[in-house]
Amino acid sequence: MKHFLKRHKAHHKSLLSLAGPMILSNITVPMLGLVDTAVIGHLGSAHYLAGIALGSAVISLLFWLAGFLRMSTTGLVAQAYGKSDHTLLAELLKRSLLLATAVALLLIALSIPIQSLMAYLSNANEAVLEQANSYFSIRIFSAPAALCNLVLLAWMLGVHYGRGPFYLLLITNITNIVLDIYFVVFLDWGVAGAAWASLIADYIALAFALMLVAQLAKKQGVNLAVKAWLSIAKLLDLVSLNRDIFIRSLALQLCFSFMTFYGARIGETTLAANAVLLNFLMLVSFALDGIAYASEAKVGKAKGEHSAKQIKLWVNLSLFWGGLFALFYSLIFLLFGEAIIRLLTDVPEVISLATVYLPWVIILPIAAMGCFLFDGIFVGLTRAKDMRNTMLFSALVGFFGLFWLVSSWQNHGLWFAMTSFMLMRGLTLWFRYRKIVNNQQLLD
Repeated sequence: MKHFLKRHKAHHKSLLSLAGPMILSNITVPMLGLVDTAVIGHLGSAHYLAGIALGSAVISLLFWLAGFLRMSTTGLVAQAYGKSDHTLLAELLKRSLLLATAVALLLIALSIPIQSLMAYLSNANEAVLEQANSYFSIRIFSAPAALCNLVLLAWMLGVHYGRGPFYLLLITNITNIVLDIYFVVFLDWGVAGAAWASLIADYIALAFALMLVAQLAKKQGVNLAVKAWLSIAKLLDLVSLNRDIFIRSLALQLCFSFMTFYGARIGETTLAANAVLLNFLMLVSFALDGIAYASEAKVGKAKGEHSAKQIKLWVNLSLFWGGLFALFYSLIFLLFGEAIIRLLTDVPEVISLATVYLPWVIILPIAAMGCFLFDGIFVGLTRAKDMRNTMLFSALVGFFGLFWLVSSWQNHGLWFAMTSFMLMRGLTLWFRYRKIVNNQQLLD
């Protein structure tokens, strides 16, 4: 291990310098959720908190599913950066922003049917739905800014400017928190105030990100005024790549949604305990997503440089650091898991039940490490079909198939299926990666 660290010292530093800002920016995300909960939770009635929880959950799902815009852009931009193709860098930025705007406008156009579906699936009471619709009907108009920000973040990451995404997320979340407090606490706008805070923060962040990208492009020698960017054939290629990543993301979301809804069928205490324990997975994602984002950029650049040797090196470095973080998290959860549960809830029955299922969470970082990191590696290689196929197989066999076999285990069965699903995602991607290497297809 010491030899590996010393031999590739510069490469380790380069990977961590890119991953570090992403890890720090990931940590700012739950701060916003805590402030939202705090300010709305003191309005005097539970339906305000339930309403914003429902409305923001739907918005989060829509924007999360649109995450394919970030993943595809990062891989393609990193490869263009590796080729030093400045014209392609400008073209990719414009095409991806066009696609993001189109998707955002589609979401706005479908907002009324989406609200109807939200009411049908949630079966919430009238007071909760009124607040949820109030939040959703305002926040949906932030879609153009939020989705374009994903593209701009990805472009900065693709050209190895790790501090850019950090600044972008920091400004978004700090602005949102300040406006949240001002609109809800001082102006007494209620749930609508929280929605306006998020909307304004997204557009302020968009203005900042556009300025940042313009400065970065000038520094990199990229002419953003390039005119020959609207190629229908290339735009369709981009749509095809995004389609496969979208299907992959949808399958992933179905597994997590099933866990939530099935947990609710078992009982509200089980649902609450699972919600607490899924926060542990969020903690894991802070570090592993940071490494994965860095590997997207590094692997993509190496592919653009037509260097299979460099691709293999970045894969090995990513797995090394991912493995260390996974072991660290498992150890922390083993030693302090119950204390973390008590920080997240003070309800005795939820604490007791969550502690029963804590062993699953202790092994989860190690089981999930491969899927986090190989997702980043395959994004860098822009092999979206492989990501789609392995995800579909893992969801059908590793999650739903195994849960069907052990459904009598109830919630233990759910956690067994989730752990197996995460492990199978990593193993299938690893198997596919080895096959690509053996067939000398890394640069295809």
